[in-house]
Amino acid sequence: MSQNLISLDVTDEQVQGVLAALGQIEAALPDLLSMETGDRRGLMLMGPKSEVFARQTLRVLEQNPQIVPPSFDLPAAQADLAAFERLQPLMERVSRLSRRLEDSVAALGSDVMDAALDGYSHIKLSGGAHGLDELRRELGGRFKKRTAARREPEPA
Repeated sequence: MSQNLISLDVTDEQVQGVLAALGQIEAALPDLLSMETGDRRGLMLMGPKSEVFARQTLRVLEQNPQIVPPSFDLPAAQADLAAFERLQPLMERVSRLSRRLEDSVAALGSDVMDAALDGYSHIKLSGGAHGLDELRRELGGRFKKRTAARREPEPA
């Protein structure tokens, strides 16, 4: 095996511990929202520049209650900002962990594919002498489908 980006020995106990910890996080934050992708697209998001605007606006409204109409729920907006402030660091940490998990899974998959391709080369070279021709043809089906797809002419 020529490639070894990562070596991990993940035990069942570790996986169970992580799942239990994730369950605790979910139980601690039961009111988190889950939206469909389409629903998120229509949202006005608060980025770093918008955050400054939003904070200043809420501060001005709080300092000048005479201009706030009764229909405007300033306490709810302030509560949303406070929750935003509390959740933001959690999201950043979970996002970093998520990226590390994604990178580790990608590296492990790449290592496995590298080893499998290397092993397939050995099967092609000497598998016939050991009665592995049928197995080699089955395994080779992965490559034939890709090659056949490339050969199809593109519609005009």
